[in-house]
Amino acid sequence: MVGNDIIPMQNNSSDRIVDFWNARYLHEFIPAGGSKIKFVTGLEESGKTSMLRQATAEAKEAGFLTVFFSARDIWLYDFKFVFFEILRQARLEHLIIRCSDAIIRQMGFDSANIPTGKTFIDFLASENRNDALERLEIRNLLRKRFKENPVMDNSFAIACSLLCGDCLGQPKLEPESKEHIFAWLTGQKGFRVTSLRPLGFSPVRISKFNARRMLMSLCELARISGYAGLFIAIDDVDVLVDKANYGLLHYTKMRREDTYESIRELVDDIDNFNNIMFVFGFDRSLIDDEKMGLKSYQALWMRIQNEVVSERFNKFADVIDLNRLASSMYTPEMLIELSQQLCSNVKEGKIPVPINADMAEQILTLSRLNGKSIPLLVRQATLGSLMEKQEQ
Repeated sequence: MVGNDIIPMQNNSSDRIVDFWNARYLHEFIPAGGSKIKFVTGLEESGKTSMLRQATAEAKEAGFLTVFFSARDIWLYDFKFVFFEILRQARLEHLIIRCSDAIIRQMGFDSANIPTGKTFIDFLASENRNDALERLEIRNLLRKRFKENPVMDNSFAIACSLLCGDCLGQPKLEPESKEHIFAWLTGQKGFRVTSLRPLGFSPVRISKFNARRMLMSLCELARISGYAGLFIAIDDVDVLVDKANYGLLHYTKMRREDTYESIRELVDDIDNFNNIMFVFGFDRSLIDDEKMGLKSYQALWMRIQNEVVSERFNKFADVIDLNRLASSMYTPEMLIELSQQLCSNVKEGKIPVPINADMAEQILTLSRLNGKSIPLLVRQATLGSLMEKQEQ
């Protein structure tokens, strides 16, 4: 049995980039307060999606809060939709609990010793330590972590302080008040922000104009809750130029240009972020399409294109072209190994024969001439006859 979904196609070249990112960004630059945006592109079966998923897994292993989604599922033309999806996957309640646990530890206690269903204040009362000084210390720690945090938006900080205080039991919020806070943060339709005035703050509705500031605040929340930072991978951005897409997220010219402008604003603003890494993945069509692709929006293209191109692949480049990377790193021996891996994964019927050295050389030449990815050519050369038979 053969098929793209059951025969893994390992991409040794992209593995090297992920390893490089892991060492230089995920374990050094980003945890130290840095921020970065990368763009990954490639032709069919170049390993783009696999690379993004691998990088996301490495980031999670390195202690990052990770987010992964497809641009085919979430609108990109208004950054608030991106923020809401990141917030959803980040699980705000989970981050608040981690922050409350950190405050409990800072006060010399262990949250594991607090009975289920009891707040920290309840626990202190049972220990005869629920006095004014303890409550004052909780309020001071909440204020320092949130309200006095210069990285956070003031309204976002107040909301987190109230939620964290509720988790600790100082003060305890009414269920309706908690619902109002989450309704504002998640952009629920029909919610009136004036409902939050009784809680002591009057935020503005989250929109494309303040969503990046809210994301900065969320990233800071992730950091103070104990994560190394926030890693966000957005795949399938080529949906912007997908003429055959008849799904719900069909981009008009105006929305496509709004998306490019939104990404341009993020690129310009990224140095103001801390502890965050974005990776956008897309098919080469987003670059090659002169009328609708990235090159049609010069304000963005001028900021992300690699100005200096040399024979040696630059691992620090902001745009990673997996086909060019593969051409510079793949050897005939590696192609033969890939072919052997494919053959070993055929579980039924006649086992195909791996390619030889001459065929591997021809594939390397063909990839430069016909614009097809090396893994795809290896797959076709190794399994072509079997795949045709299966389709019949």
